[in-house]
Amino acid sequence: MPDKVKLKKYANRRLYDMEKSAYVTLNQVADLIRQGRQVEVIDSKSKEDVTASILSQIILEEAKNKNILLPVPVLHLIIQYGDNVLGEFFEKYLQQMIQTYLAHKHAVDDQFNKWLEMGMDFSKITQKTMAGITPFKSFFDQFSSLSGKQEQKK
Repeated sequence: MPDKVKLKKYANRRLYDMEKSAYVTLNQVADLIRQGRQVEVIDSKSKEDVTASILSQIILEEAKNKNILLPVPVLHLIIQYGDNVLGEFFEKYLQQMIQTYLAHKHAVDDQFNKWLEMGMDFSKITQKTMAGITPFKSFFDQFSSLSGKQEQKK
């Protein structure tokens, strides 16, 4: 499977997957990306790379369906400062922040799973150890020895 899926965007807004020789929807492109594939979208007429525009369109469609994307104050800042401050932020820092977040999330998830597995192992070990131990055995032995002495007196 090639690293990049090459798509052509036609004037009628249709996207053509050159690998599969078939038209694809924005949802199908989103699914490819969720599978870890990279996409490159080239305008069929101008030969211009329109990948950012198509990916933005996918995000906006998903936001419209879920009615969320970014908090309203952040959207206001994006519009207000647009290319200046926020453009630099998105270009330099946002990708790095998301990748760092995902790496930490993965590490925490792995550690939590290890703790769960360790806890399950302790449960099994404890069950094996406790199987031979009756915590009240010595306590009950006192009564059995007393009852034995009382029977001997009779």
